[in-house]
Amino acid sequence: MISQPFIGVGLRSPHYHDILEQKPNIDWFEVHSENYLVDGGLVLAMLSSIRKDYPVSMHGVGLSLGSAQGIEDSHLGRLKKLADYLDPFLISEHLSWNYVDNTYLPDLIPVPYTDDAIQVFCRNIERTQDFLQRQILIENPSSYMEYVISNYSEPEFLTKIASKSGAGILLDVNNIYVSCVNHGWDAKAYINSIPKNLVKEIHLAGHSVKEIKDQKLLIDTHDNFVCQEVWELYALAIQNFGNVPTLLEWDSNIPALSVLVTEALKAKQFCKTLECENVDA
Repeated sequence: MISQPFIGVGLRSPHYHDILEQKPNIDWFEVHSENYLVDGGLVLAMLSSIRKDYPVSMHGVGLSLGSAQGIEDSHLGRLKKLADYLDPFLISEHLSWNYVDNTYLPDLIPVPYTDDAIQVFCRNIERTQDFLQRQILIENPSSYMEYVISNYSEPEFLTKIASKSGAGILLDVNNIYVSCVNHGWDAKAYINSIPKNLVKEIHLAGHSVKEIKDQKLLIDTHDNFVCQEVWELYALAIQNFGNVPTLLEWDSNIPALSVLVTEALKAKQFCKTLECENVDA
């Protein structure tokens, strides 16, 4: 029996009214948690109206799970309040840090892949999950540098953290492609090394290419269509992990809602075709 793909898109403010008026054929929406950590107001009211018709996931950028200083109490409290209000089917964060000395930095900063860093992540993840009373997912980053002191590969590091902490993995296939091109890693080997039981969600997105001193650097800009190479890696991910929920991300140069709906339908048909081929084989 072929399982039904569950494909979502990111909820963005230019589309609020179109979503409420058109009720597009989308399975679910992802919301960026920090956009809704408010007490009332129009933005939260719009989200609440959309939530009546669609499942939602919460994807955060500010929890700073890699911070040795630990999780900031008030941020975690507001996150729980939003989660209790929305009842999302997934909550996710990043394999990074961006908080130190009561200051939030405007980026997702990478960490060295070491045993000390694993302990920090596990401590922060376990505290978060205990406080929220929910499992969270951890997303692999897009990266543009490597630490010489790392003693784990990225998939090894991610897998150890998820296994030890009880978190799941949000496998961002575009991030895998971006990082592997930038560092000369093997993208298929990366995906094949992740245990099937840990992956609970997949992200797809577009990226941009920069030329720096005659070298090509891929940037995870989320401002374009998914490229063919990422679709091919997505096929491998679906074969390995099944039809876990998949999100189409588009965060900059945001197109009309109809474009996102078309891309989501493309992903759904892609999954169905791939599974049919596997059944026929």
